[in-house]
Amino acid sequence: MQSKGRGVFRKRGIHPLVGDFVTYEPDGDNDAVITAVHERKNELVRPPIANVDQALLVFSIVEPDFSTHLLDRFLTIIESHRIKPIICLTKKDLASEEQLTKVLDIAAYYEKIGYEVLTTFIDEPELPKKIEAILANKVTVLAGQSGVGKSTLLNTALPALGLKTGEISDALGRGRHTTRHVELLEVANGLVADTPGFSTLDFDHLEKEQLSSQFPELHEAAQDCKFRGCLHLNEPKCAVKKLVEDDEIAAFRYQHYLQFLQEIMDRKPRY
Repeated sequence: MQSKGRGVFRKRGIHPLVGDFVTYEPDGDNDAVITAVHERKNELVRPPIANVDQALLVFSIVEPDFSTHLLDRFLTIIESHRIKPIICLTKKDLASEEQLTKVLDIAAYYEKIGYEVLTTFIDEPELPKKIEAILANKVTVLAGQSGVGKSTLLNTALPALGLKTGEISDALGRGRHTTRHVELLEVANGLVADTPGFSTLDFDHLEKEQLSSQFPELHEAAQDCKFRGCLHLNEPKCAVKKLVEDDEIAAFRYQHYLQFLQEIMDRKPRY
């Protein structure tokens, strides 16, 4: 069945999105007219989708190398939309012992500050059950660089999808989509967003005062800062900077926060 929104939506600036809960009425044999779009708990612009429960952030340990900077960009954006992020590490079997130890140490820090981390091994017998448990009864979007193993992960974990290797990566990445087409696929009693991917990772929707709230450990420490609204830059008696100095907050996370903050502060004013 195909559906379309009433013209009044356009006049009000309302654009129905994949994932919306709507009220509709029949319009012909196989068509429908959307009469109401219900309140969304969240929405993304690129990809355009609403009411997302969680984001599976797929990052390889090697090929391409694991990047905390890119991961923190994804986490910041996902957190700001009130979407639960789950970090999924792939290609463990291709990593050297040194590479694996380094990334797992970093992963342990993310777990310490409250993030769920899944380390996958393609030959692991329990992998399908792990992935199914994560996707069950949820609306999930996948994100990650090209080549990190999104397609291999889903194909191996969920062979019932019956999709060829590469077909998922094209669907969930940039491959065959030349438009901003999005649809939801039924997977493991949940819905996975088949999207053209995150085409931008900027912070246009965030103000500088909001940024630290997207970093859980900074947000918690900020309660003890001397000044309300502390940006954790040069303010005296900043609890965040003290914890960074004491190695309680990872220096790389604080540096990423400063970089993202500078991007927001350098942004052209909105009119």
